[in-house]
Amino acid sequence: MGNSSSRVTAQDKAILDLKTQRDKLHQYQRRITVLTDRETQIARQMLAQGDKKRALLALRRKKYQESLLTKTDAQLEQLEKLTSSVEFALIQKDVLFGLQQGTKVLKEIHAEMGGIDHVEKLMGETADAVAYQNEVSEMLGGRISNQDEDEVEDELAALEAEVNGGARVVVQPLPDVPDTQLPVPVPVADQEEPEEQTKQQQQRQAMLA
Repeated sequence: MGNSSSRVTAQDKAILDLKTQRDKLHQYQRRITVLTDRETQIARQMLAQGDKKRALLALRRKKYQESLLTKTDAQLEQLEKLTSSVEFALIQKDVLFGLQQGTKVLKEIHAEMGGIDHVEKLMGETADAVAYQNEVSEMLGGRISNQDEDEVEDELAALEAEVNGGARVVVQPLPDVPDTQLPVPVPVADQEEPEEQTKQQQQRQAMLA
């Protein structure tokens, strides 16, 4: 009820009036067409009755109605063009209003961000900071040893556990690899070899006795 978009504006009223005039002209044209058809019938009847003068008068009235019909066509064409122009102008008005609103919002956003120059400067500073961080990381990574790097990673894991509220993870060092050599086991065949040799010697002595 109280919405402004539902109210009829002056432009809407103007378009409605133009369309009303157009409809009236169409009705007038239909009426003229009926009259011209009637004058043609009257002219036929008069000629059938032998009254040439009245037939000629009917045709003259018909001709006059046809001239009015031609004028009405011209008026209708003008009304159609005017109606289209007004409707198109209203569309242009809406588009222009939308562009103005969009431009206004865009300016407000740029103002909140400090302007385009500030955004470009901030982007440049961010890129420089990232490049510097990468450079420092590469420099430190090339100077510290593997052991130091492992300790750094362990410290990072401990800090992450502390930040996340978990228990600190303690990395236990692995035991050293033993450097003593284990005794080599003697094969069973080698252990039984002296006993076998004794048996063979006893057999040889028995055969010689």
